[in-house]
Amino acid sequence: METTAMTPQRINSVDIFRGLTVLVMVFVNDVSGVKGLPWWTYHMPEGRNGMTYVDMVFPAFLFIVGISIPLAIRRRIAKGDSPRQLWTHVLARSASLVVIGLLLANLSNVDAQLTGISARMWAMLAFAGIFLFWNVYPSGGRHKSWFALLRWTGLLLLCCAVVIFRRRIGQNQVGTLDFSYPEILGLIGFAYLSVCILYLLFRKSVWVFVTALIALNLLNVASKAGPLQWLERVPIYLWPFGTGDCASITMAGLIASMLFFEKPVAATFKAKAVWALGYTVILFGAGWALAPLGVSKNNGTPAWCLYSAATSTLIFLSVFWLADIKHWTKWAAFVKPAGSNTLLTYLLPWVCYVTPVLGHVSAGGSQGAVGVLRALLFTGFILALSAILTRLNVRLRL
Repeated sequence: METTAMTPQRINSVDIFRGLTVLVMVFVNDVSGVKGLPWWTYHMPEGRNGMTYVDMVFPAFLFIVGISIPLAIRRRIAKGDSPRQLWTHVLARSASLVVIGLLLANLSNVDAQLTGISARMWAMLAFAGIFLFWNVYPSGGRHKSWFALLRWTGLLLLCCAVVIFRRRIGQNQVGTLDFSYPEILGLIGFAYLSVCILYLLFRKSVWVFVTALIALNLLNVASKAGPLQWLERVPIYLWPFGTGDCASITMAGLIASMLFFEKPVAATFKAKAVWALGYTVILFGAGWALAPLGVSKNNGTPAWCLYSAATSTLIFLSVFWLADIKHWTKWAAFVKPAGSNTLLTYLLPWVCYVTPVLGHVSAGGSQGAVGVLRALLFTGFILALSAILTRLNVRLRL
């Protein structure tokens, strides 16, 4: 099926879905430090079969990344980007996500004695570099050279943070950055790279991506209970598709994007809704069929991927109907900055946790209903802080 679409501007449902995902992420991350809550308030424990709503937050991020890929690439093509520029942008964006993810993943590994500064000071150095280097500065104008200086200063700070970092390995060994786990941002970066490779090569037919989604899930099945179990040990840096888990959820989002925003696929809302509901049923059905292999976020099982993608499709359909069909968007105004300035909002809780005064705002260490209330207040504080910084033109873009 050949696909064409008009050049998209910012789409309300995409920003709102992304903003709501960030909101829930901030809340569940903070409430995870609260004791005495029901089991479904936390991630499903290691070794247990099943999933909670918390286990669907990360997949929602992957799903909205997939939704955004065709929209963003078409926007860049409309601005005149060449194929080389598109590939350069994708590679740079993926690398940026991995670099930031690695810095976040190593925050708790800093050895103050070996590094020469405290873990808190190292974190502030890294965050200063991130904010200065990836901030969006005004283009042109008489302050152009100053903005360039700020960006280069950020890069210098990042390099310093990496160079001086030291961690203790065992009793007698000293190590630099741990590259074994690139944190959620890094996993998103690799999934984004994987799906973009396929999209840039085969973007003219939705059926290619349907085939890719099936192949990625089969890859996941084979890596969990088949001849490709050795894929679990292959570094993601060598094979960005991993075992197919994160890439499959992102690919599911890309297909959903074509259902919602490609006119030849579905021109009317009724057609979009029928396609989306049928797609949801298929994803749920496939997840149910593969459930005997386990339902686990920790293990990245196929059923977890498919259930999460199906749920995200259903939620996105609801948001799309409210925001883009009925044009009811005021209810989501509080998440608009988080949806359009996502990286900033994602990083703000990390900044708060390493800042002496702001760290006490979080709910960590509290219990029960009081802890939930504190987590809600912390989430509101992060959203408000994001809105203020966005209004002050602090925007992070990769």
